[in-house]
Amino acid sequence: MKIVLVRPDGIGDEILCLPVASALRSQMPDAHITFLSSAYAAPALQQHPDLDAVLSASGAERFGERVAMLRGFDAAIFLKPFKQWMIAAWAARVPIRVATGYRWYSVFMNRRVYEHRHDFSRHESEYNLGLLKGLGLTPGPGTRPALTATENERQVARTRLEALPRPRVVVHPGGFSTRRWRSSHYCGLVAELVHAGYGVVLTGSADERQRFFADIAHDQIPRVGVLNLMGQIDLRGLMAIIAESDALVAGATGPAHLAAALGCPFVSLFDPRRNALPIRWQPLGHGVVLRPQVPTCEKCIYEKCPYWDCLDRITVNEVMGRVRQVLRQAEFVKVVHV
Repeated sequence: MKIVLVRPDGIGDEILCLPVASALRSQMPDAHITFLSSAYAAPALQQHPDLDAVLSASGAERFGERVAMLRGFDAAIFLKPFKQWMIAAWAARVPIRVATGYRWYSVFMNRRVYEHRHDFSRHESEYNLGLLKGLGLTPGPGTRPALTATENERQVARTRLEALPRPRVVVHPGGFSTRRWRSSHYCGLVAELVHAGYGVVLTGSADERQRFFADIAHDQIPRVGVLNLMGQIDLRGLMAIIAESDALVAGATGPAHLAAALGCPFVSLFDPRRNALPIRWQPLGHGVVLRPQVPTCEKCIYEKCPYWDCLDRITVNEVMGRVRQVLRQAEFVKVVHV
């Protein structure tokens, strides 16, 4: 059976779908499993042992192109209800089409799973596994997502990092869809890490680099003990850097999930929005999730909120202490309200 898992989404979102691929491989070992990914996240899924192929979607595909990409599959499992892709699967005459059953366009599916995610009572990976019921499978407990960097990729990373002292800490002061800890806090953390004798790697996209250095001066970052790779490496390069490092600090964003899947201890800062609750979105690995001790909110209204500085209430000293903790003995993810 040729099965396509459909979720062209962010890096963390797709990583939390990998337990579905692993469950399919366990229960249907002869299946050919493809993941339809966003072009942005697709490189992270390469080399995964439970995937036979990865399709890359830019988001700009015409309807006919989507139909062509899905034609020939025996089953499509929509791990998030993307309307145009669901209609395309119907038009492509995919025999088995699995998705949640609560959207109007769920009519284009013939295997509907009725489970709401809006109560945020379970982890995203568990919700994803629940969709296997549409294939008549019993989901069971999922495995933790696991990713690998190739030996060649890791050797390139080791060469880049060889001048840095150990332990090495990746600091990623960016994020795709989350509130961000202020740049001056990240700058202060870098200074504390260097003062403690740690090597620091700054990572992020070119846009994140521009945003970061719009708030602070370049000379505020120590020149010794810091390697600035912001805007200089691709996703596979980032994975190798993380795999060759000893800890990572980031917001509730893709690199935290990469670290968890690569076996690198992490400290991740989560904002208090309900749709960012750790119970649903925490990385599945060893590390600490820090969440400010303020009321949970539905959405950010910025300065209108009395807690608008919520993430910035997490101090540099608190994060530094947690970095020391995960370097000393990393346990399975623990949520700490500070």
